[in-house]
Amino acid sequence: MANITKDTTIGEALSINPDIAPVLMEIGMHCLGCPSAQGETLEEAAMVHGIDADELMKKIAAV
Repeated sequence: MANITKDTTIGEALSINPDIAPVLMEIGMHCLGCPSAQGETLEEAAMVHGIDADELMKKIAAV
């Protein structure tokens, strides 16, 4: 399985592991299927949503 990193786009991350969707929704990323999700990295999304990217990655890794 491919690794999910801060540089992975939301769309790619969901393709790698769809089970992370609830984690993303929990922190306010409700537009997982919108066009920006296909080009926005997890780090960029975390920044936009006021979330520490390293904390987000810990939550994703725990899934």
